[in-house]
Amino acid sequence: MDYYNKIIESVHIRFLKGNNYRVEKAVKVNDYQENENALILLHHGNLKFGEDQELVNEGEILFLPKGRKTVLTIGSSSKRAEMDFEQFSDSKRKYLQSISFKDIKSIDEDCISLINFESKVFDVVNFFNSLDIPPFIIRFNDRIATLIEDIVKELENGTVGKERVLKSLTEVLMIELLRHILKNRLFTEELSTNATYFKDPRLIDLFNYIKTNLNGDLSNKVLAQVANVSEDYVGQYFKMLTGINPQDYIEYQRMEAAVELLRTSKKSIRDIGKEVGYKDTAYFCRRFKMMYGVPAGKMRRRDSLISFQ
Repeated sequence: MDYYNKIIESVHIRFLKGNNYRVEKAVKVNDYQENENALILLHHGNLKFGEDQELVNEGEILFLPKGRKTVLTIGSSSKRAEMDFEQFSDSKRKYLQSISFKDIKSIDEDCISLINFESKVFDVVNFFNSLDIPPFIIRFNDRIATLIEDIVKELENGTVGKERVLKSLTEVLMIELLRHILKNRLFTEELSTNATYFKDPRLIDLFNYIKTNLNGDLSNKVLAQVANVSEDYVGQYFKMLTGINPQDYIEYQRMEAAVELLRTSKKSIRDIGKEVGYKDTAYFCRRFKMMYGVPAGKMRRRDSLISFQ
């Protein structure tokens, strides 16, 4: 149990987007995929996936891990279009029409709710990709279905605290998804063989050290000492397990910390740069703009305007 609690603590979970759709026209997409983890709750109608076109029943959920392609059929009509994902993306509105959650409960037409969320191990590797989990149906789980409904209802809520509620609901959703996998003993082989990030304590030590020492010395020499490997090997070791070199990961973490400080504090740009590890303010500003496309000061002003609208 402690092992899986460590997994939950290590995974950064973030809500991305969600919507309700009425199926205007039935369609079969031969290489459907989502750019981030997706959950599709079928309210009414027909939903099938995979080469064998496995049927999702009403009230059940189809889980699509990030980037995993599948054959997806949406809609009950026998007269359906068939296309690739690029064609579907270009003409999506022809097949799926956005509707409110209230409308879903009052119509009998084919309709779904779809939400996307991010789940990254220490903010760098997609959790479900790392486990190599395929798309699958979540059956007999009213808890997850209710959470999806709560999320799409919250999206239509204009009251204060919406972002915080969405974050909390998505974190609970991720936990319930992992509980469902464990309870039903799904993908036990994938969990046992591919959870690299939780089996090697040296990598976890590196993640934790970086996170708590962003304004300190994070050279490969220091990282090698933390992981107890050679300085020449530490970069290769980190990239082999995560797919990213350590200095790129460190910069990403520093910039994310800077964004959070811009949003939550009144500290100067100079002080924020120093706090996240940049002694040269001009260099910090150049790297920030390169990563986010806007100057640090402009991002702060933009977020301030958004928060009061």
